Amino acid sequence: MSAKSILVLGRRNHTEAMRVAAGLTIVGNDVRLIFMTKPVADTAASAEQAELLDLSDIIPETTVQEMADDLTFLDCDALGQAIANSDRVVSL
Repeated sequence: MSAKSILVLGRRNHTEAMRVAAGLTIVGNDVRLIFMTKPVADTAASAEQAELLDLSDIIPETTVQEMADDLTFLDCDALGQAIANSDRVVSL
């Protein structure tokens, strides 16, 4: 199995998107995670999954303006390019 470029879009469930993104790195895939729709909730579950992202060397990005101070912000064009450049897209 060859490594794939996988884009995880955290649209409805940010915590699950973080868990899935971290898990997809196990077989050597190149994984990007983009948070969408609203800021990530400040919960214990989100903090736990954020630690997994750190261990997996995934640096999340966002389309949410309120998160742009902490994460790389992607406008519509950049989001479209990220989707086009990915082998697979997972939307959660």
